[in-house]
Amino acid sequence: MAPHSEPGVLAWMADLLGETPPEQGGALWRLAARERQLDANVVRLTPGADVAAHTEPDLDVLLYVTDGGGQLDAEGRRHTLGPGSLTWLPHGTRRSLSAGPDGMAYVTVHRRRPGLTIRSAAPGREPQRGSESELQAEGAPEPQRRPHPGEPVAQPEGGEAACLLHRVCPDCGRLASERDALYCSRCGTRLPSEE
Repeated sequence: MAPHSEPGVLAWMADLLGETPPEQGGALWRLAARERQLDANVVRLTPGADVAAHTEPDLDVLLYVTDGGGQLDAEGRRHTLGPGSLTWLPHGTRRSLSAGPDGMAYVTVHRRRPGLTIRSAAPGREPQRGSESELQAEGAPEPQRRPHPGEPVAQPEGGEAACLLHRVCPDCGRLASERDALYCSRCGTRLPSEE
């Protein structure tokens, strides 16, 4: 579906799920409006697939199951998920998901994570730096040194998704632990790109 910047229906779940083969896992839809303050995704895990344990240090996430079911392990507690389950995952929560025998489709929603942009520092002023998590957004290069006055400086600006969907295998649902992984280490399928 094309980027959408006006209020309205963005997609129909039945269409998203019906238009993709049931054996296709991964992100089926992403909110793509340029000026958005949220990120949202529709994800399908195939039967038995999982998302490996991980922690989102900065963002709270809402997860709403639309189809199928499975298990959420969060902070050592197991929760059964099914159609209509609405789950809050506070930032800092260690969690993993596993799909049941019918697979699981769900929507995630969270505040948009700031990305990076290059801007010039004001002459004679020390550049303002964001928090380390703002400057170290997923996939962003680590700063190597302090810039000289007038040199371009990375500043936070909306852009990068908070989620790790580009690292979730569309075939088996495994979360790649490497930031730069191109292929799933479990089944060898090419991972989605970070669009």
